[in-house]
Amino acid sequence: MTYRELTVPGAWEITPKQHGDPRGVFLEYFQGGPFAQAAGHDFALAQANLSVSAAGVLRGIHYADVPPSQAKYVTCARGAVLDVVVDVRVGSPTFGQWDSVLLDDVDRRAIYLSEGLGHAFFSLEDDSTVLYLVTSGYSPGREHGIHPLDPQVGIEWPTTDRHGRPVTPQLSDKDLVAPTLADAAAQGLLPRYDETQAYLDSLGQ
Repeated sequence: MTYRELTVPGAWEITPKQHGDPRGVFLEYFQGGPFAQAAGHDFALAQANLSVSAAGVLRGIHYADVPPSQAKYVTCARGAVLDVVVDVRVGSPTFGQWDSVLLDDVDRRAIYLSEGLGHAFFSLEDDSTVLYLVTSGYSPGREHGIHPLDPQVGIEWPTTDRHGRPVTPQLSDKDLVAPTLADAAAQGLLPRYDETQAYLDSLGQ
Protein backbone atom coordinates (compact mmCIF):
# COMPACT_ATOMS: atom_id res chain seq x y z
CA MET A 1 0.00 0.00 0.00
CA THR A 2 1.40 3.36 -1.03
CA TYR A 3 0.32 6.88 -0.05
CA ARG A 4 0.74 9.93 -2.30
CA GLU A 5 -0.18 13.34 -0.89
CA LEU A 6 -2.23 15.39 -3.31
CA THR A 7 -1.64 19.02 -4.26
CA VAL A 8 -4.25 19.93 -1.64
CA PRO A 9 -2.44 19.29 1.68
CA GLY A 10 -4.29 16.94 3.97
CA ALA A 11 -5.50 14.65 1.20
CA TRP A 12 -3.85 11.45 -0.04
CA GLU A 13 -4.26 8.94 -2.84
CA ILE A 14 -3.88 5.39 -1.52
CA THR A 15 -2.95 2.55 -3.88
CA PRO A 16 -3.33 -0.99 -2.47
CA LYS A 17 -1.42 -4.09 -3.46
CA GLN A 18 -3.77 -6.56 -5.14
CA HIS A 19 -3.35 -10.32 -4.86
CA GLY A 20 -5.01 -12.06 -7.77
CA ASP A 21 -5.36 -15.64 -8.94
CA PRO A 22 -7.89 -17.57 -11.05
CA ARG A 23 -10.41 -17.33 -8.19
CA GLY A 24 -10.41 -13.52 -8.09
CA VAL A 25 -8.68 -10.73 -6.15
CA PHE A 26 -7.91 -9.95 -2.51
CA LEU A 27 -6.64 -6.63 -1.16
CA GLU A 28 -6.50 -4.57 2.00
CA TYR A 29 -8.02 -1.20 1.20
CA PHE A 30 -7.36 0.26 4.67
CA GLN A 31 -4.42 -0.33 7.03
CA GLY A 32 -4.20 1.52 10.33
CA GLY A 33 -0.41 1.65 10.51
CA PRO A 34 0.33 3.24 7.13
CA PHE A 35 -2.60 5.60 7.62
CA ALA A 36 -1.31 6.88 10.96
CA GLN A 37 2.16 7.31 9.51
CA ALA A 38 0.83 9.46 6.65
CA ALA A 39 -1.81 11.45 8.53
CA GLY A 40 -0.04 11.74 11.89
CA HIS A 41 -2.90 10.22 13.88
CA ASP A 42 -5.17 7.18 13.97
CA PHE A 43 -8.40 6.98 11.97
CA ALA A 44 -11.31 7.16 14.41
CA LEU A 45 -14.03 5.29 12.54
CA ALA A 46 -17.52 6.46 13.53
CA GLN A 47 -19.65 5.43 10.58
CA ALA A 48 -19.47 3.60 7.23
CA ASN A 49 -21.55 4.84 4.28
CA LEU A 50 -22.33 3.45 0.83
CA SER A 51 -23.77 5.17 -2.23
CA VAL A 52 -24.78 3.81 -5.64
CA SER A 53 -24.85 6.29 -8.54
CA ALA A 54 -25.85 6.27 -12.19
CA ALA A 55 -23.41 7.55 -14.80
CA GLY A 56 -23.32 11.35 -14.73
CA VAL A 57 -24.38 11.73 -11.10
CA LEU A 58 -22.38 14.52 -9.44
CA ARG A 59 -22.33 14.59 -5.64
CA GLY A 60 -20.81 17.47 -3.67
CA ILE A 61 -18.94 19.67 -2.93
CA HIS A 62 -19.62 18.74 0.73
CA TYR A 63 -17.81 19.66 3.94
CA ALA A 64 -18.57 20.01 7.66
CA ASP A 65 -17.81 22.48 10.46
CA VAL A 66 -14.51 22.10 12.31
CA PRO A 67 -14.41 20.70 14.94
CA PRO A 68 -15.16 17.85 14.59
CA SER A 69 -15.86 18.06 10.84
CA GLN A 70 -15.81 14.70 9.06
CA ALA A 71 -12.71 13.09 7.59
CA LYS A 72 -13.39 10.59 4.80
CA TYR A 73 -11.61 7.50 3.51
CA VAL A 74 -13.28 6.69 0.20
CA THR A 75 -13.02 3.87 -2.34
CA CYS A 76 -15.09 2.56 -5.25
CA ALA A 77 -16.03 -1.12 -5.02
CA ARG A 78 -17.82 -1.23 -8.38
CA GLY A 79 -17.70 1.00 -11.44
CA ALA A 80 -15.70 4.22 -11.54
CA VAL A 81 -15.86 7.76 -10.19
CA LEU A 82 -13.70 10.84 -10.47
CA ASP A 83 -13.21 11.80 -6.82
CA VAL A 84 -12.33 15.41 -6.07
CA VAL A 85 -10.94 17.22 -3.02
CA VAL A 86 -11.34 21.00 -2.73
CA ASP A 87 -9.52 23.23 -0.27
CA VAL A 88 -12.29 25.29 1.37
CA ARG A 89 -10.18 26.33 4.38
CA VAL A 90 -10.04 30.12 4.60
CA GLY A 91 -6.42 31.21 5.00
CA SER A 92 -4.95 28.06 3.48
CA PRO A 93 -2.07 28.54 1.01
CA THR A 94 -4.07 26.40 -1.45
CA PHE A 95 -7.51 27.89 -0.73
CA GLY A 96 -9.91 27.28 -3.63
CA GLN A 97 -7.66 24.73 -5.34
CA TRP A 98 -8.70 21.17 -6.15
CA ASP A 99 -7.18 17.82 -7.05
CA SER A 100 -8.69 14.52 -8.15
CA VAL A 101 -8.20 10.75 -8.08
CA LEU A 102 -9.83 8.16 -10.31
CA LEU A 103 -11.42 5.53 -8.08
CA ASP A 104 -12.47 2.35 -9.89
CA ASP A 105 -12.73 -1.43 -9.72
CA VAL A 106 -9.48 -1.90 -11.65
CA ASP A 107 -6.73 -0.14 -9.65
CA ARG A 108 -9.00 -0.05 -6.55
CA ARG A 109 -7.40 3.10 -5.16
CA ALA A 110 -8.79 5.06 -2.25
CA ILE A 111 -8.64 8.72 -1.29
CA TYR A 112 -8.38 10.20 2.19
CA LEU A 113 -9.62 13.71 2.91
CA SER A 114 -8.82 15.16 6.31
CA GLU A 115 -11.10 17.40 8.34
CA GLY A 116 -12.01 20.75 6.81
CA LEU A 117 -11.70 19.75 3.15
CA GLY A 118 -14.48 19.70 0.56
CA HIS A 119 -15.40 16.45 -1.20
CA ALA A 120 -17.21 15.65 -4.43
CA PHE A 121 -17.33 12.93 -7.03
CA PHE A 122 -18.64 12.30 -10.54
CA SER A 123 -19.93 8.84 -11.45
CA LEU A 124 -18.45 7.46 -14.68
CA GLU A 125 -20.57 4.31 -14.89
CA ASP A 126 -24.05 3.14 -13.93
CA ASP A 127 -24.25 1.53 -10.49
CA SER A 128 -20.89 2.92 -9.38
CA THR A 129 -20.68 1.91 -5.73
CA VAL A 130 -18.71 4.15 -3.38
CA LEU A 131 -17.76 3.21 0.18
CA TYR A 132 -16.94 5.91 2.74
CA LEU A 133 -15.33 5.39 6.12
CA VAL A 134 -15.99 8.58 8.12
CA THR A 135 -14.88 9.93 11.48
CA SER A 136 -18.21 11.41 12.57
CA GLY A 137 -21.87 10.75 11.94
CA TYR A 138 -24.15 12.90 9.81
CA SER A 139 -25.07 16.15 11.53
CA PRO A 140 -27.43 18.30 9.41
CA GLY A 141 -26.71 21.55 11.23
CA ARG A 142 -22.97 21.22 10.66
CA GLU A 143 -23.03 20.01 7.04
CA HIS A 144 -22.52 22.46 4.18
CA GLY A 145 -21.98 22.52 0.44
CA ILE A 146 -20.41 24.51 -2.38
CA HIS A 147 -21.92 24.42 -5.85
CA PRO A 148 -19.85 21.83 -7.78
CA LEU A 149 -20.06 23.88 -10.99
CA ASP A 150 -18.79 27.08 -9.36
CA PRO A 151 -16.51 28.65 -12.02
CA GLN A 152 -14.26 30.12 -9.32
CA VAL A 153 -13.35 26.60 -8.21
CA GLY A 154 -13.22 25.51 -11.84
CA ILE A 155 -13.31 21.74 -11.47
CA GLU A 156 -12.85 20.04 -14.85
CA TRP A 157 -15.68 17.53 -14.67
CA PRO A 158 -15.82 14.71 -17.24
CA THR A 159 -18.03 15.08 -20.28
CA THR A 160 -18.13 11.35 -21.09
CA ASP A 161 -18.61 8.21 -19.06
CA ARG A 162 -16.16 5.33 -18.65
CA HIS A 163 -17.09 4.05 -22.11
CA GLY A 164 -16.77 7.36 -23.93
CA ARG A 165 -20.48 8.14 -24.08
CA PRO A 166 -21.55 11.76 -23.45
CA VAL A 167 -22.96 12.46 -19.99
CA THR A 168 -24.61 15.47 -18.40
CA PRO A 169 -24.06 16.20 -14.69
CA GLN A 170 -27.01 15.21 -12.50
CA LEU A 171 -27.14 17.16 -9.22
CA SER A 172 -29.41 16.82 -6.21
CA ASP A 173 -31.83 19.65 -5.43
CA LYS A 174 -29.65 20.53 -2.44
CA ASP A 175 -26.47 20.76 -4.47
CA LEU A 176 -28.20 22.81 -7.19
CA VAL A 177 -28.90 25.61 -4.71
CA ALA A 178 -25.57 25.43 -2.85
CA PRO A 179 -23.67 28.73 -2.64
CA THR A 180 -20.53 29.55 -4.55
CA LEU A 181 -17.21 29.46 -2.73
CA ALA A 182 -17.19 33.27 -2.56
CA ASP A 183 -20.73 33.43 -1.16
CA ALA A 184 -19.98 30.75 1.44
CA ALA A 185 -16.89 32.69 2.52
CA ALA A 186 -18.86 35.94 2.75
CA GLN A 187 -21.48 34.19 4.91
CA GLY A 188 -18.82 32.82 7.27
CA LEU A 189 -19.70 29.21 6.42
CA LEU A 190 -16.19 27.98 5.60
CA PRO A 191 -13.72 26.41 8.03
CA ARG A 192 -10.63 28.41 8.92
CA TYR A 193 -7.22 26.98 8.09
CA ASP A 194 -5.63 27.86 11.45
CA GLU A 195 -8.50 26.33 13.43
CA THR A 196 -8.45 23.22 11.27
CA GLN A 197 -4.70 22.78 11.73
CA ALA A 198 -5.04 23.21 15.49
CA TYR A 199 -7.71 20.51 15.55
CA LEU A 200 -5.61 18.15 13.45
CA ASP A 201 -2.64 18.75 15.76
CA SER A 202 -4.82 17.78 18.72
CA LEU A 203 -5.65 14.45 17.08
CA GLY A 204 -1.99 13.49 17.02
CA GLN A 205 -1.42 14.18 20.70
